[in-house]
Amino acid sequence: MLNGFIDKLIGKNKSKDIAKKRLQFALIYDKLDISEEILGNLQQDIIEVVSRYFIIDKKSLTLDIQRERNFSALVVNTPIIKAVRREVGKKATA
Repeated sequence: MLNGFIDKLIGKNKSKDIAKKRLQFALIYDKLDISEEILGNLQQDIIEVVSRYFIIDKKSLTLDIQRERNFSALVVNTPIIKAVRREVGKKATA
């Protein structure tokens, strides 16, 4: 799961760049103590919640953890196909 996520995220690059990016991700995940299982569960939870409001391309969804000096940020990127229309108090429908 994590390798597929990283491959999607970084695309096709030189092997040196790929190795560098993987090392950066490994260090961030290690420091934040995020396992592959937790990351997979988080991705499924995000898909479930966002899908209540939007029809999205679930296969294209990517998660990225970006680290700045004093904090880390979770960045979610997914194409939105369209908004889901729903009435107040009712479940969403496409």
